[in-house]
Amino acid sequence: MAVINLRKMSINQSGTITSVKATGELGRRIREMGLVPGTRITIKQRAPLNDPVALRVMDSTLTLRNNEADFIEVEI
Repeated sequence: MAVINLRKMSINQSGTITSVKATGELGRRIREMGLVPGTRITIKQRAPLNDPVALRVMDSTLTLRNNEADFIEVEI
């Protein structure tokens, strides 16, 4: 299985978070949203200019900016 950046995932593609590289306040905020290693996610939509991205996490929908998604690696 390949590990890719969350930003590079396609719509309706699913995977499991392997790592969150963000530190400090941004890292804490990402983890508080439930985006921690081992969590299963699915990309649901992208805005017209591909920013932000909507993803499904534990029966909830979250949106992330691409600069935040860059810190998350996913195994697909």
